[in-house]
Amino acid sequence: MANSFLERAMQPREPEPSLAPLAARKRSETVHRLQIGLSGIAAMVLLVALADTILARADQSEASAVPEAAATVEPATGEAPKNDPLAEAGVVPDLPTSPGPGAGATPTSPPDARESGAAQ
Repeated sequence: MANSFLERAMQPREPEPSLAPLAARKRSETVHRLQIGLSGIAAMVLLVALADTILARADQSEASAVPEAAATVEPATGEAPKNDPLAEAGVVPDLPTSPGPGAGATPTSPPDARESGAAQ
């Protein structure tokens, strides 16, 4: 009995046939997951580098752009005629530009309201 134990202990152990494909499959899944993870990290690094390059070029072109120049022509001192495109097209009636004599007057109550207030 002890002899058979020693014989088994001295012989190299062979993996069970059902576990060998499982171990190889597990290893291939691990390698595949590592490949996917590393390619995701590489894609993110490339994306950040591309965004940094675009922003650097935008800053560079903004710095080299000419700012808007001041007007070289003095504005006209006279009042320019007011144009109303709707009135010119005939869509709305031409309204006077200056207020009429009744524009600044205070509103009055209707005649019926004055009479009923006086009656009380």
